[in-house]
Amino acid sequence: MIDGLIAGKLLGDPEQRLGKGESRYVVAKVRAQAGDGEHLIVNVIAFEAMCCSDLLLLRDGDSVALSGSLTPKAWTDKQGNVKPALDLVAQRVLSAYQTDD
Repeated sequence: MIDGLIAGKLLGDPEQRLGKGESRYVVAKVRAQAGDGEHLIVNVIAFEAMCCSDLLLLRDGDSVALSGSLTPKAWTDKQGNVKPALDLVAQRVLSAYQTDD
């Protein structure tokens, strides 16, 4: 497991889903800037109630920073090029919409 902090912009709206036993979780995709000027897609999943509610306040294009457990992945685009990606199990969410409540 790699602890990480990523920041970027949401690709699409976060979605709430139901798991086994009616447990709720939220998934999202974030486009983050890589060090070489390229962009990286981060697949985000959140299980903790606070993280889920914070993510559900956001919309496509909103800026967000997330911390949690990272897993490196790869995907293939339509041209057959292999691209890097990350999976993140979010433990904290930071956005412009948060308050001190």
